[in-house]
Amino acid sequence: GPFGAIPSVVDGIRFSELMPEQAKIADKVAVVRTVHHGTGDHTKGNHWMLTGFEGPNFNDVELAQRNPAMGSAVAALRGPNRPGIPPYVAVPHLRGGTDNFFHYHAYAGSARNPFVVDGDPNEAKFTVRDLAPPRGLSFDRLRSRKELMARLDGFRAEGDRKLADPRFSDPSIEERDGAYERAFEMLTGPAARTAFDISAEPTALREKYGLHTFGQSALLARRLVEAGVTFVTVNCVPWDHHGTAPQLKTEEGGKLLIPPLDRALSALIRDLHDRGLARKVLVLAMGEFGRTPRINRDAGRDHWGHTFSVLFAGGDVKTGQVVGQSDGKGEYPVDKAFTPQDVLATVYRHLGIDPHIAQFVNRFGRPVYLLEGGAPIRELVG
Repeated sequence: GPFGAIPSVVDGIRFSELMPEQAKIADKVAVVRTVHHGTGDHTKGNHWMLTGFEGPNFNDVELAQRNPAMGSAVAALRGPNRPGIPPYVAVPHLRGGTDNFFHYHAYAGSARNPFVVDGDPNEAKFTVRDLAPPRGLSFDRLRSRKELMARLDGFRAEGDRKLADPRFSDPSIEERDGAYERAFEMLTGPAARTAFDISAEPTALREKYGLHTFGQSALLARRLVEAGVTFVTVNCVPWDHHGTAPQLKTEEGGKLLIPPLDRALSALIRDLHDRGLARKVLVLAMGEFGRTPRINRDAGRDHWGHTFSVLFAGGDVKTGQVVGQSDGKGEYPVDKAFTPQDVLATVYRHLGIDPHIAQFVNRFGRPVYLLEGGAPIRELVG
C-alpha cells in the first residue's frame, strides 16, 4: 500500500502513518485484529455486525431486518439512564439505503428504534428536530392533547375490561403509550435540549475533536452519554475506495477520511479519561467488514470479511494490546479468531446484559435469545 507505519506509545504496536493521534493513545485502546464473518456484502455485513446474526444480501428479495440491533436491544433491556432522555441515539444520521434499517428494533418493539439526530452538529445553525413543538403549538396545547389522548385511552381500556377477553387486547397499545410518554418528556423537559446543545462546549475542545461532521458528532456523543443516553451510534461517511468512478482510490480516500477519524476518535477517548468517564463508557470503533489485503488494478481496495480489526476503549477493557494474529498477507486469522457475536457479547457484558438469558419474542411468537453463541473476548475482559 501507499502508506507506512509509525511507532506508538506501546512498544511493538504500530499504527498507520495517517493515525498519529491514535498512536499517541495506544495505551488507552485495544485492537482486535481477527474479527471475521466471511461476507463482502454491505447489507449482510452491516446486519451481522450490528445484530450478531447473518442477514440478507443486498440482492435478496426480502431485506427486512431479522434481529434487533445492539442499540435497540439495549434500549429495550436497559432504557435511558435518566428520565427525559432517549435510550438510543444515532448521530448525525443513519447509513443510507437498505442498511439504515439494521440499526432498528426488528421485533424488540418500535419504541426501541434510535432517535436519529438527522442534522450536522458542525453547522453553525445546528438544531435537532422533534425537540420542540411544531410552530404554533404551545406547550399548554401540547399538554391538552396529551390529556385528551389519556382520556380516550381510558375509554378504550374500560371497554377492554368489559369484554374480559384477551383476544381483544392489543399489546402494542402499552408500548405505544410508553413511547408517547417518553416523547412528551423530551418535548416538555429541558434534559434532552440541554444534552443536544453542542454550542455549550468550549471552542478549544471542539477544535480538538475537529471542526467537521464526524468530529462534532463524536463530541455530541460524549455529551449524550454524560446526560444519560445509554447507547450512541456515531456514523461516518462511506469508506468504499474501490478506485473506480465515483469511488476513491486507496491513497486519496485514506488521506481524505482517515485523519478526521483519527482526530475525533482519539479526542473522544482522551476526553472520557479527562472527565473520569473512561470506565463507565465503552467505545467501539468498527465497520461492516475490512478491505482486501491486495490493492486492485484501479488502485483501490475491495470488500473483505475474512479478517478485520475492531477497536475497543474504556470500560474495564485491558488496553495497550493487539489481540489476534492474521497470516503474513493479512488475509485470514491464524490465531484467536472472533465472530460478530463475540464483539456484541463484549459490549453487552459492559452494560450488564447476559445475551444468553435475555430473550425477545420474534414475529412468529417464538422466544429468541439475544445471542445464540459468542462470548466476551477473554483477552479484553479476563
